[in-house]
Amino acid sequence: MNPSRLYHTVRHLKPIQIYGRVLHHCRAPHVSRGAPPPLRRSLRPPADAAVHRPSMRGPTEFRFLNASGTLTASSDWNDPAVPKLWLYNLHYFDDLGAEDAVERRAWHRQLIDRWITENPPTRGVGWDPYPTSLRIINWIKSTWRGEPLSSRADHSLGVQARHLQRRMERHLLGNHLFANAQALVFAGLYFEGPEADAFLAQGLETLAQEIPEQILPDGGHFERSPMYHALVLEGMLDLINWMMARGAQDRFVWREQVCRMLRWLETLSHPDGEIVLFNDAAIGIAPPCEALFEYAGRLGISPAADDSGPIRRLGETGYVRVDQGPAVAFLDLAPLGPDYLPAHGHADTLGFELSLRGRRVLVDSGTSVYEPGPDRIRQRGTASHNTVRIDGEDSSEVWGSFRVARRARVSEVSASTEGSVSLVQGAHDGYTRRHGRGLHHRCWELRADRMTIRDRIEGRGVHEIEVAFHLHPEIEPCGHQGREIELRHRDGGVVGHLALDEELELAIEPSTYHPEFGLGLPSHKIVGYRRGPLPCTLSCTLRWS
Repeated sequence: MNPSRLYHTVRHLKPIQIYGRVLHHCRAPHVSRGAPPPLRRSLRPPADAAVHRPSMRGPTEFRFLNASGTLTASSDWNDPAVPKLWLYNLHYFDDLGAEDAVERRAWHRQLIDRWITENPPTRGVGWDPYPTSLRIINWIKSTWRGEPLSSRADHSLGVQARHLQRRMERHLLGNHLFANAQALVFAGLYFEGPEADAFLAQGLETLAQEIPEQILPDGGHFERSPMYHALVLEGMLDLINWMMARGAQDRFVWREQVCRMLRWLETLSHPDGEIVLFNDAAIGIAPPCEALFEYAGRLGISPAADDSGPIRRLGETGYVRVDQGPAVAFLDLAPLGPDYLPAHGHADTLGFELSLRGRRVLVDSGTSVYEPGPDRIRQRGTASHNTVRIDGEDSSEVWGSFRVARRARVSEVSASTEGSVSLVQGAHDGYTRRHGRGLHHRCWELRADRMTIRDRIEGRGVHEIEVAFHLHPEIEPCGHQGREIELRHRDGGVVGHLALDEELELAIEPSTYHPEFGLGLPSHKIVGYRRGPLPCTLSCTLRWS
């Protein structure tokens, strides 16, 4: 273990994350298996929720994260040979609310009964707080269509809520703690009586603390992942929906926050309707953006109005969207996340994504895996993003699966539009930790027919600079003259021409694109290399007709 890296990782943590982890792992879980509280009377049916992708292919056949598996023996619930995230998904029961779920109700009933039999209280990964939370939510949401759970399942729900009440993930915080609190609110409104009131009170108290911290004033979730933002947004909509149906007091402040969250999601969605892949983000985990907007509409909620013009700056989360002619650019001038919780952050500072005429052209490489290993490190590293790398190092020290030591700090951010030209610029200090290297400044200039990117790296001495442009798999580099490359769509149409600075040596390299977990698509990246003295200024331009 590198002592310096460990110090710069731990020094940002809150005390509860340190001693809470010790308590969480040392405290022996114990839960009462007594009768659950009585069920609460329903006042009116909830609105239809957003649906997820189906994951059950048969009574014992599943497909999660683009990997198939079967549940043959009881030991398969905790198979050590299977990635933990896949096992977590097995315990979530998302399929209960997936597309055409009614057609699989018989499978669902059998699976619930089997889970209760083969996962006795507190044993196995299914009793970890996060899958317990999502399972409680999904089991209760399955009753929204008027089909009650069995008395055995209701009993298990009561036991799971008691367990969760003692095992909330205050050592992790973030979206995990939000899900814990949401599940307790769901259980508190599903049951009634003193015990149910305690579930509800604990859940609401936690949400009262976490929502103002986790949902920033611009509407974005503070972990800066569009995927987790969409998941928390779905959770907020579910909470409002369930509380309305149960006759609970409406939290109008939640509606205001959801309005801003919808606007944030709309801002960070490509013209194809799916999310930008900044930080840990993958398509297919949260419901599609359109499904979330429709769900909000059924609850009488619409996105906050936006009249900001071609530049939409999300000031607190740090992202910027620019619409100029046929181009839509998404610019990353954000911190990796909260200092005490950068677990889902990538070393992608001053990176960007670009769509032209409704199609993705320049992309982040995405996220396909959470398991520790070279793929996880590579996908979080600077070289997998459309930004600058110096001396082969990452702009932030990402390590392990979810750790970050020293991280880049963004400064000097500005955005303006003059006539038909939009300018956005910022700087970061991620490379200043080594002798001779200074700030990295980047300016994006967008016009109706081009985007110019100017990078200025301060410092002294001789250093290696890499400027990377990752192409969507449907975009191919097709020949070049000097440092100018023609980009074509696989359907044969010319997308544009990328011209690198004359100081850069051109290379076209194989890469991979990971728009979903468990999925890797072959792609290309264009890299400009320079070895020389600092300071230096480099300019690259993508032109389209």
